[in-house]
Amino acid sequence: MIALLDTHQHLIYPDRARYSWTDDKPPLAHRAFTLGDYRALTEHKGVAATIFMEADAGDADYRAEARFIAGLAAHPENRIIGMIASCRPESADGFAAWIDECSALPVVGMRRILHEIDDELSRGETFRANIRHLGARGLTFDMCFRADQLGIAAELARACPDTRLILDHCGIPDIAGGGLAGWKQGISALATLPNLACKVSGIMAYCAPGTASLETIRPYLDHCVDAFGPDRLLWGSDWPVVNLGGGIEAWIAVTRRYLDGWPDGEVEKLAYANAARIYNVIP
Repeated sequence: MIALLDTHQHLIYPDRARYSWTDDKPPLAHRAFTLGDYRALTEHKGVAATIFMEADAGDADYRAEARFIAGLAAHPENRIIGMIASCRPESADGFAAWIDECSALPVVGMRRILHEIDDELSRGETFRANIRHLGARGLTFDMCFRADQLGIAAELARACPDTRLILDHCGIPDIAGGGLAGWKQGISALATLPNLACKVSGIMAYCAPGTASLETIRPYLDHCVDAFGPDRLLWGSDWPVVNLGGGIEAWIAVTRRYLDGWPDGEVEKLAYANAARIYNVIP
């Protein structure tokens, strides 16, 4: 069984931070999703290590979230080998100080949720200058854009050529709405940008209810593979958001079915090697 490095592990501790985005999602609302829960679900599933992904805590709590997870990561048995912390690049006040603090934590990259806020945010010069600053500090930036925003994602990538960017969730295709053609065009354009990688994660959550399966998502996976090639693809679970599309156990099973028959070297790249290189971690 090939080992997986999960580059998109959310952990939600409501007693530590507020996650208002879960309120209208019954499978996620008003619940904790702890490290113990994750380990129970992934036991014997071949997940060797994880990179924690910030879980969109509120403005008042995202720093506390990172500090708390860093405490969990300090214990090797928890197998959290890196963290992607939240940040606010649109603000000049406090951004550099937060990056300085994160240098003392096991932070390998940053993220700012962009698919549910004003499209103009990432077009601001302060935002782009701060993303370029991340690259200069050796940090990555995960981008979360919807399919209809992929042109904006390309603008950001071109404006920050020396920062390693990762497109989360295959660019959030509208699978339920059958939005394949426009999404494919956007992905193909993004794949021409050498500083951009694509994270294969979360997309079962975008299927219509009851339709999440390998057969449903295969056209989207195939296009990401064709566009980005084997060296710029990463794998992530997007747990617990993946519960909206069948759960983490189903996603791992779908992943392994999809990879069946691939050359061993290419399986290893998607499963863990690309992520280890891009995030500069040791799985």
